[in-house]
Amino acid sequence: MVYVFLANGFEELEALAPIDILRRAGVKVEVVGVDSENIVSAHKVKFTADTTVDKILLDDNVDMIVLPGGMPGTLNLENDDYVQAAIDFCVKNDKYVAAICAAPSILGHKGLLKGREATCFPGFEKDLEGANISGASVAADNKFITAKGAGVAIPFALKLVEKLVSKEKADELYSGLQCQ
Repeated sequence: MVYVFLANGFEELEALAPIDILRRAGVKVEVVGVDSENIVSAHKVKFTADTTVDKILLDDNVDMIVLPGGMPGTLNLENDDYVQAAIDFCVKNDKYVAAICAAPSILGHKGLLKGREATCFPGFEKDLEGANISGASVAADNKFITAKGAGVAIPFALKLVEKLVSKEKADELYSGLQCQ
């Protein structure tokens, strides 16, 4: 199970690419709204989440959480106690935490990226406290996967598939999406 958290002001591509590509790979994904099932993106697109943060279960069925960026979506995610609890659960239970664009800053503020390779939207590097800043578009270090922004949402999503399913499945999806 993968929980993709949506907060008002999230970046659409950074959420929808992982949702779509993970589901194409056969991964069970639940879209989780912060505050409500009805979420408005950074560009005023209205979305309906599958559930809300207060209804999710943090148990052995959780394999990964995904934190899309965008503003003020990232700030809204960071300020939510349920999202913070989900991050803590994943860290404690050796589950994947994926964040893109500004959202890796949430992990940096918690001190979770110290000594790890990480990347983010340019200008947020100072918020990745103690991280080894990568020049890569997508960086994976143990159970943490970070990415620069909307333009790399598909490679980010494919990296999530690689980690959860297999490199072969990620390559198959890459080919089918006509990314080359």
